[in-house]
Amino acid sequence: MSLPLSGVKVLAFEQYGAGPFGTQYLADMGAEVIKIEPAGSSGDYLRDIGPYFLDGDDRNSASSIFFQALNRNKKSMTLDVLSDEGKIILHKLVQNADAVCNNLRGDVPEKLGITYDQLKSVNKAIVAAHCSAYGREGPRKNWPGYDYLMQAEAGYFSLTGEPNGPPARFGLSVVDYMSGLTMSFGLVSAVLSARSTGIGRDVDVNLFDTAMFNQSYMAAWSLNTDFKSERLDRSAHPILVPCQLYKTKDGWIYLMCNKESFWPVLCKKLGREDLITDPKFVNFAVRQTNRDEVTRILDKELIKKETSEWLIDFGGIVPAAPILDLKQSLENPFLKDRDNIQHLKTKRGVEISLLKTPVHISDPDFKDKTAPELGENTKDILKEAGFSEEEISLFEKNNTI
Repeated sequence: MSLPLSGVKVLAFEQYGAGPFGTQYLADMGAEVIKIEPAGSSGDYLRDIGPYFLDGDDRNSASSIFFQALNRNKKSMTLDVLSDEGKIILHKLVQNADAVCNNLRGDVPEKLGITYDQLKSVNKAIVAAHCSAYGREGPRKNWPGYDYLMQAEAGYFSLTGEPNGPPARFGLSVVDYMSGLTMSFGLVSAVLSARSTGIGRDVDVNLFDTAMFNQSYMAAWSLNTDFKSERLDRSAHPILVPCQLYKTKDGWIYLMCNKESFWPVLCKKLGREDLITDPKFVNFAVRQTNRDEVTRILDKELIKKETSEWLIDFGGIVPAAPILDLKQSLENPFLKDRDNIQHLKTKRGVEISLLKTPVHISDPDFKDKTAPELGENTKDILKEAGFSEEEISLFEKNNTI
């Protein structure tokens, strides 16, 4: 069987993180994702962002490891979409595409001519998916915006870090990643509809809305009760206890007993069956009230062994995890068991290791490819679209591509 998005063609006007992260999911699922990058430029800004490059001083347009991490399995073409010839080429490509997507500032898609209203005369079934900072409508549509700004305004800083420290951001660009993935989900949903009805549409996603929506149940609590968010010691859950960091003989362990049934199991593993029926600890509500005492008791017991020993004792019975840094997480034996790292070679023969997509769908005939060099596929894409060698040469001469 082929991958589920085989036969889907997406034209991507994308840069940095959110858009490329989302469309990499599409490419990993078999879609033909064509990055359309400005002619006469260095392309996607990520191509130049370090500090790590595959080829050292002999850098090329695809040697940024940052860029490689977000653009696997894609094609690249260069195009001056604002020129008259560029518009002709774009419309020719749109005729045989399923979707056009971007993660540009809210007012830019219309300037480039890539909204549904601007493309429907060329292909009535085209889907135009947009992932802007603050939306394509409203007072902030022309504002630039980035992940950490969204985390700050959407309340994430107030939830992250220790109570006595300064407000802190989440350690990864989680809003970018969630927004890109949300855009791709919307794009695929709209393509499914368009293939059924023959009518496409705009799909609008933005970082701010996604960041707010990620508040999920905490937003529901805040909107409907007197709940007030706070930062708790040791990265604790606001209501579930025990669910936080605890001290061990050689460091820390995170316990996450998010069902009542785990508490008695934990107590037995610690040799403290007396805690099971103690009125101060019999359920989440009273354990929350007595959180500090629970912490003192568990610290006293857990510090008797090293984290690795407790993980053996708890494995598959009490939800627990070690505290690893990024390097350690990539050397985790379980990651190797999952076969989650792939080793690829660029067209220049340089090896690179990347994490595999978390969507596990096999196709024995599909081979992952590293990110494309700038404009690597331009001529082939134009030939496939029906342009002649002479026309392509003229496009090159006029700096259209």
